[in-house]
Amino acid sequence: MSEKHEYAAEGKQKDYRKYIKAGITILIFAAVIFLALSSVIIVKEGQYKVVRQFGEVVKIHDTPGLKFKVPLLQDVSTLSKRKMVYDVAEKEITTLDKKRIIIDNYAIWSITDPEKMISNARLMTNAEARMGEFIFSTVRTELGKMDKSEVINEKETSRGALNKNITNKVNELLARDNYGIKVDDVRIKRIDLPQDNEATIFRRMVTDREEKAQEYLSQGEADKNRIMAQTDRKVKEMLATARAKAEQIHAEGDQQAAKIYNQAFKKDPEFYKLYRTLQSYRKTVNGDTTIVLPEDSPYTELLQGHN
Repeated sequence: MSEKHEYAAEGKQKDYRKYIKAGITILIFAAVIFLALSSVIIVKEGQYKVVRQFGEVVKIHDTPGLKFKVPLLQDVSTLSKRKMVYDVAEKEITTLDKKRIIIDNYAIWSITDPEKMISNARLMTNAEARMGEFIFSTVRTELGKMDKSEVINEKETSRGALNKNITNKVNELLARDNYGIKVDDVRIKRIDLPQDNEATIFRRMVTDREEKAQEYLSQGEADKNRIMAQTDRKVKEMLATARAKAEQIHAEGDQQAAKIYNQAFKKDPEFYKLYRTLQSYRKTVNGDTTIVLPEDSPYTELLQGHN
C-alpha cells in the first residue's frame, strides 16, 4: 500500500509542474505581445507624435504610418498639425480720440515646429497664452492709432489691411522668441462699449432721436401750413373766377331777357301796359291794403273796365 501511495504522489507532482510551465509560457507570451503592442506608434494624418524618455523629447514623428518606441521607457503625446482657433479674451483699449472700447477677437493658428514649441513653451496652453498676449499688445497698438468711428465703421477703414498688419506683427514676435507656431489670421469678432459708458451713450442716443423727431414734426407742421395756404389761395382764386363767370353769365342773361321783353312788348303795347300794371299791384297790394284811387287814375280805369 505504501508503494502505491508513493507512485500517486509522484504523478500529482508531475501534473503540477506541467500546469506551472504552461502558465509561465502564457505569461511570457502575453508579456511579449504587450511589449510588442506598446512599442508601436500609429501616426495619423494631421498629427505630430512626440516621443519622450524620462521627460525629454527624443523623437517627433510628423508623417503618417506605423512608428516604434522603446516600451516602458518611452511615452508618447499627440499634437495637432491642423489649423486651430484661439479665442482671445476680450479686453479694453483706448482709441486715438481717447474713447474706451472693448475688443473681442480670435486667431487662426497652427504648430509649425513642435520641437521649438515644446522647448520654449513646454505646453500648448502656454504657447496659446503667449500668442494671446502678443495679439492683444499688437491690437492695442494698432487700434490706438485710429479714432473710434474708424474702428467701428468698417466701411470707413481698411479692416482687411488692419487684420493683415496685426497678423504679420504677431508672427514676427512669435518667430523672434522661437515658439514654433504661426498665426494665419487675426480677426476682430466684436466691438463693445464699457458698461459705465452704455447709459450715457443710450441717453445721448435718446436725446438725439428726440431732437430729430422734433425736427421732423416742425418740418411737417411747416409743410402742412404751406400746403393749406396754397390750397386756400387756390380755392379763393377758383371761387373768384366762378363768381366773375356767374356774374358775366347773369348779365348776359339779363341782357338777353331784356331784349326778348322789348321784342315781345313792341308787338302788343297794350298787353305790355297791362303786364306792367299787374306787376306794380304785386309789389304794392297785399291782404291788408286799402287803396284810394282818383277817378282819372289808370288803376281806376282798368278796374272799371275803361280802356
